[in-house]
Parts: sequence; structure tokens; C-alpha cells
Amino acid sequence: MDDSQKNANPSPAETEKTDSVIEAAAELVENEDKTEDKVATPTIEELTLQLAEANKKAESNWESLLRKQADYDNLQKRTARDLNNARQFALEKFATELLAVKDSMELGIDAANQTETSLDSIKEGMALTLRMLSDTLTKFNIKEIDPADEKFDPQWHEAMAMQPVPNVENGTVLHVHQKGYELNNRLLRPARVVVSKAIEMEKTPNEKIEVEV
Repeated sequence: MDDSQKNANPSPAETEKTDSVIEAAAELVENEDKTEDKVATPTIEELTLQLAEANKKAESNWESLLRKQADYDNLQKRTARDLNNARQFALEKFATELLAVKDSMELGIDAANQTETSLDSIKEGMALTLRMLSDTLTKFNIKEIDPADEKFDPQWHEAMAMQPVPNVENGTVLHVHQKGYELNNRLLRPARVVVSKAIEMEKTPNEKIEVEV
């Protein structure tokens, strides 16, 4: 028997070895297929558990969203209610303070109707009532604008007339016809005033006139 015939007919040992390799490779492939099937295809119990957890999480998120929406709605209602109350009762404290002034005025009128009431008493009562009113205005940051002898300011003053006056700076407030008022640096009513106007002095006959040549 030559060498070519020996190579064509492997020995029983070689054949057994080859079969073992093939069997081991087949087993490895089978195990890999089982592993892939196990990972790629979850069982029904696993899917059911995952679905239950997803539903639970979705329900929790939905309840959280509903709570936040309810809180937001309550906040809007509360804000609207507070704004409405602020508009309706913004002057409540101021009005309460004015009631005392009104009471004082009524007492003064009643006293003036009495024959035995003197004029000095009436003046004293009016001065007291005016002081009460001024204190109330000051308490609520309402300030008086009385710009006598000050520089005219169109932001706070309203010129009723202009009056030529000698020896007075132009634009000076000469007379306050009606006082103005401001609230927290915001104009409520301008002060109505009479403003000075500068007078041009006439040249005297003895004054030299320079002529340009």
C-alpha cells in the first residue's frame, strides 16, 4: 500500500478524534442558540411583571400630574381672589381714617348752628379738623406741593398766568393759586401757580449806545 492510500483511509483513532471535535462544536452551537433564545425571548411571566411595573409607574406619574394641576388651579383661584379683594378693599384703611375727619366736620357744623358758639370756637374746630385731615394724608404718603418762591417745575406745577415783576428771577413761582399733591412720588394734582416773567429794563437817555463800525 502506498502513501496516498494511507492518507485516504484515516485510522480509527483519527476518525474518533474528528467525531469528537464535530460533536463538541455542535454542542457549543446548540448552547449558543439556547442562550440567544433565552435572552431574546422573555417568558410570559417576565413580560407580565414588566407590564405591571410599567402600569404602576404610569399611574404614579398620572396622579402626580393631577396633583400638580390641582395645585396650579388652586393657586390661580387664590391669586384671582386676592387681586379682587385688593381692588375692592384697597381704600379700606384710608376710608376708616377719613371717618374721624367727617365726624369732626359734622360736630363743627352742629356747633356753628348754636347761637352761643363763638367765632373763635368755630375757627379752632376747623383748624383741628384740618390738622386731622393733614395727618391722615401724611399717614398714607400723600404729600402737599406748595412751591411758593420756588423755581417753576412743569412736572409738578401748572402755570395759570405769568406776571411781570422787577427784581425777581424769571420763572419763579409768585403765588400758589391751588396746592398740588403727590402720592409716593406720583403726581395726583399739580400745583396751580402764577409765575414771574422777567422785565427788560428800558435804556435811559444818558445811557451810551455802542455802534459797530
